[in-house]
Amino acid sequence: MKKSNPMLILILTIGVFSILNTEMGVIGLLPSIAEHFQISISQAGLTVSLFAIAIAVSGPITPLLLSGIDRKKVMLVVLSVFIVGNVLSVFVSNFALLLGIRVALGLFHPVYCSMAFTAAAASVSKEEAPKAVSKVFIGVSAGMVAGVPIASFIDGMASYEAAMAFFVLVSGIVFAATWILVPSMPVAGEKGSYGSQLSVLKTPLIWISILTVVLLNASVFGVYSYVSDYLGSVTRMSAGSISFTLFVFGAANIIGNLVAGKLLTGQAMKWVILFPTAMIAVYAALFVLGGYVLPTMLITFVWGILAGGIMANINQYLISSAAPDAPEFANGLFIASCNVGTTVGAAVGGVLIAGMGISYVIAVGIGALSLGIAAILLRHSVSQHIVHAAEAG
Repeated sequence: MKKSNPMLILILTIGVFSILNTEMGVIGLLPSIAEHFQISISQAGLTVSLFAIAIAVSGPITPLLLSGIDRKKVMLVVLSVFIVGNVLSVFVSNFALLLGIRVALGLFHPVYCSMAFTAAAASVSKEEAPKAVSKVFIGVSAGMVAGVPIASFIDGMASYEAAMAFFVLVSGIVFAATWILVPSMPVAGEKGSYGSQLSVLKTPLIWISILTVVLLNASVFGVYSYVSDYLGSVTRMSAGSISFTLFVFGAANIIGNLVAGKLLTGQAMKWVILFPTAMIAVYAALFVLGGYVLPTMLITFVWGILAGGIMANINQYLISSAAPDAPEFANGLFIASCNVGTTVGAAVGGVLIAGMGISYVIAVGIGALSLGIAAILLRHSVSQHIVHAAEAG
């Protein structure tokens, strides 16, 4: 039985927060970026979309290529890249250069997150791994929830440059903590060859798992991408109420992470199968009661627990358990699959809104979840077949 290392888990959690803070915090700076570089808001939005595309492209590749190197060294290199990239972002005066920096950071993003999830799981027993990973996921939730308002606040109180400097500060603190407090994490004896890791792509189970993750993530971000518009147009909330409701959603994400660790430590597949059904019920309630402020806030809280916390852990579990012998590569596939799902969900949601109106964006979530249930049941059937075949052999 491995003994848990709370300090390692804490540093990994803060490290993931620093990475997600750099990715998502820019959303709160888009108006200032547009003004600073004399461009449109849609052009400024490229700092977010190109970052996400870089993650999707890099996700399966860079964690695999670096999977044989001491994880501490890799994480220090990635944090160094983020520090340098964010410092350059403070002083760069050309928007094209800023986009180049953002793409470079996006390419390194999956490396740190993949290593963090793998290191957390490897630091405890196999049975406790989901709980350790769920704690690191708190950093993901915090980065997504806190990154935008913190960056926006600093930008409003000081400047765009000061907000970018905040990203440097957080990454610098994590770099120092990792350098001083994190032990060496060599992977000798754990890592298979590149060929053996890539061979997981030959199994139907990994592809079904990837499809499931794409569908589940699409079910959330097909709706969440337009939630501000939904709350304003359908629920008719004020700007202040919308901000508070989004904060509630984010806080619920963190609760969901803590709950997910306990659920997946026990009968994991039972909860994986129940999850999309619960989400469909939440969306149905939102569709019926979306015109009422208080019920919508309560529904959003439950949605946040399920969508932001539990779903993220389920997605990671589905892919990592399908390729246990290639953990870094599996986590890279997980990160890429999530970004594909986010992109697909947001695109389908946009098309549906254009054709039917904002009220019906919830149909994207329900549709993707319905397909997700079929994918989960298929995955479970294939997984059981593999288990029975191994026992018979």
